[in-house]
Amino acid sequence: MATEVAAKRMKMDTVQIGTHNGHFHADEALAVYMLRMLPQYSSASLVRTRDSALLDTCHTVVDVGGTYDDTKRRYDHHQREFTNTFPEHKTKLSSAGLVYMHYGKAIIAQHTKLPIEHPDVELLFQKLYDDFIEAIDANDNGISKYNSSKLEEAGIQENFKSGGITLPALVGDLNHEDPLNPDITRATTDSPQAEEDYRFGQASSLMGNAFLRKLHGAATAWLPARSVVKTSFEQRQTQHESGQLLVLPRAGIPWKEHLYNIEQEAGISEEKKILYVIYPEKEEQGSKWRIQAVSKDMASFVNRKSLPEPWCGVRDSELDALLGSDVEDGAVFVHASGFIGGHKTEAGVRAMASKALAG
Repeated sequence: MATEVAAKRMKMDTVQIGTHNGHFHADEALAVYMLRMLPQYSSASLVRTRDSALLDTCHTVVDVGGTYDDTKRRYDHHQREFTNTFPEHKTKLSSAGLVYMHYGKAIIAQHTKLPIEHPDVELLFQKLYDDFIEAIDANDNGISKYNSSKLEEAGIQENFKSGGITLPALVGDLNHEDPLNPDITRATTDSPQAEEDYRFGQASSLMGNAFLRKLHGAATAWLPARSVVKTSFEQRQTQHESGQLLVLPRAGIPWKEHLYNIEQEAGISEEKKILYVIYPEKEEQGSKWRIQAVSKDMASFVNRKSLPEPWCGVRDSELDALLGSDVEDGAVFVHASGFIGGHKTEAGVRAMASKALAG
């Protein structure tokens, strides 16, 4: 159904995507890749130019032309009056954000084989913007993640530089010919534009593959985990009388973001929020179990309630002795920071959780 919706936007004649030539950036590299993920654009040719007459002949134009008009398939964001943002966000869109806003659901529906109206498509649409696209929009529009004046006031300084390893920085590197890398060489020795277009293709693949990995991971791991975490959350009162222990049925479930969202949706007060999560370490029978303290938020290293301080940094028989006779032997460790611990059995880790909750 998603392809049928998208198909109405264009004829199946030869389709050309237009963008600017010269120095290229992460946003248009990604925008072009995302368009080509749709069947209607999969064989589209690419025209890289600033010649307005040539751009006028293109079916779809991104990041150049001074026009944003979805009805005409023009997606530039450089014009003075442009202030558009993704719904309920403050970051101004780049060409990547514009293409994603208009075609993202169709791309997700195509990848997941879900109807475009399916609620899971909407969840993934929001997830991918928050986790990936918004940062590209911000980078291209020169928007910093933090207020630099506030950082300066607080006396916060960087310990090291990390800007050179971001995706936009790596795309920036591809603007320069690398004679040492045979995969990024002059495509045709007598055509500088062909060489530049070749390197843009490398940049588009770099950005697109990163996006595709994010989409695939969100669709195959993050999304299925939500229903598991929600079920476990709804059963929390049966797991411990406090209702503050979450028990996950298997290993490897990405639970954190879902837990915070589910708690917020349920309107859980601070004093009733989940404090510990327990889960098997591996999928195999007889696996050890882990207990993990829930941090205050996704970005925090501060726990809502750390494991008891006397346990921290203690292992094996010494930890068994600290836990006492009401916890079966088999303790493995508790991290020195108190954020995680382990026991050889589910019963043992449940008993550790009960002691921690009571403390």
